[in-house]
Amino acid sequence: MKASVLHPDVARYLLDHCTRPDPLLEELTAETLAATGDSAGMQISPDQGRFLTMITQLVAPEVAVEVGTFTGYSSVCIARGLSGGRLHCFDVSEEWTAIARSYWERAGLTDRITLTLGPAADTLAAFDQPVDLAFLDADKPGYPAYYELLVERLRPGGLLMVDNTLWSGRVADPADEAATTVTIREFNDLVTADPRVTTVLLPLADGLTMIRKN
Repeated sequence: MKASVLHPDVARYLLDHCTRPDPLLEELTAETLAATGDSAGMQISPDQGRFLTMITQLVAPEVAVEVGTFTGYSSVCIARGLSGGRLHCFDVSEEWTAIARSYWERAGLTDRITLTLGPAADTLAAFDQPVDLAFLDADKPGYPAYYELLVERLRPGGLLMVDNTLWSGRVADPADEAATTVTIREFNDLVTADPRVTTVLLPLADGLTMIRKN
């Protein structure tokens, strides 16, 4: 379970009362663990996946963007929620996104997804389409730069979702001065102070910030 800021019993209850992932997503979870080991914790949780699909269905984006694809769980969930739009994925790992590609094909989603490999600070800067919906789950030091690039491209009323913004609750501990904790804490403050957006931080899994461009 990734709901580390909640009491374990509450976290388990929440997961037990979400629609379970289908066999394809369960197989992707198992393959991710086998292929990436300790890095498998970067994969989103099943409740986050269900949430991403529902939000995508509600927003009905023509252009969706994902920064940080990993092995493809979140991209499958977003792409499944599309109703005619397209998902543009940005990642640096050819190895991990090869797993994602195989599951996009098995899920019948290849015609909805475009993958661009390379540093997202560069590839996003070259992306010139207005964005309706975005999901950010990449390297944490890069969050401020990715955020700026995404907000610039979001249409008014567009939605950006950012993962790991509670960082296992450590952001709320002023005594925790670990580098990544400080990075996430400063990012959260940056978003809260940005007059261009309206934001709410949800205690979903490891923290999911919802950011709507005004």
